[in-house]
Amino acid sequence: MRNFGLIGRKLGHSFSAKFFTAKFTSEQIDANYQLYELTSIDLLPKLLADYHLEGFNVTIPYKESIIPYLDKLTSEAREVGAVNCVVMRDGRLVGHNTDIAGIEASLHWLDIDDQSKALVLGTGGASKAVQYVLRKYGIEYKVVSRDSSRGDLTYSELTRDIISSYRLIINTTPLGMYPDIESAPEIDYTAITTEHRIFDLVYNPANTEFLRRAKEQGAQTMGGIMMLQTQAIASWHFWNRVDG
Repeated sequence: MRNFGLIGRKLGHSFSAKFFTAKFTSEQIDANYQLYELTSIDLLPKLLADYHLEGFNVTIPYKESIIPYLDKLTSEAREVGAVNCVVMRDGRLVGHNTDIAGIEASLHWLDIDDQSKALVLGTGGASKAVQYVLRKYGIEYKVVSRDSSRGDLTYSELTRDIISSYRLIINTTPLGMYPDIESAPEIDYTAITTEHRIFDLVYNPANTEFLRRAKEQGAQTMGGIMMLQTQAIASWHFWNRVDG
């Protein structure tokens, strides 16, 4: 049996095992997909030695810190600076970023044009993938962080005027993710209008507190389910194609 999985620090929110188990069954592939919670990325070599994974996904907080453990990165993963999918090929670990495909599909559904301006909430690996896609499509953006040294703006600097003029707002933080479902980014939601497009990368729950508050203002919203499914299918193709 072929072994695959997901690594992260806390994985109680994840749908990945259910998704990939169903996918492998439907494709009649004899494979196993498990969740592996690691308290430190330093435990990765032992995990690989113990379970002989052919491929695995990577989630919070290891999308960036996993890179030194890999033998090769695709050009996209290298430019983004984050990896969420790894393939074992000929004894070498190859890092991919399939978040890109999921983000592109989601923004297409939201009907984002190149005249939009975006606020990206958060600075982690998912944020880096979002920034890559926004640059690719020529969309101006600013990164919002709790730490002034990591973003363009802090949350305290996020005025009503800024929120009103940046009509695409993307949450890349884990705020609102199960089980902490009552949390949400600290922004002035009354500045959101019916012209706004709101995208939350969190997929569990499907309707986060961030999305709920934005919907109350009449904004068009999208959760992370489409991104989850799109990036998962992209991972599956990398694991099962001949050239890796």
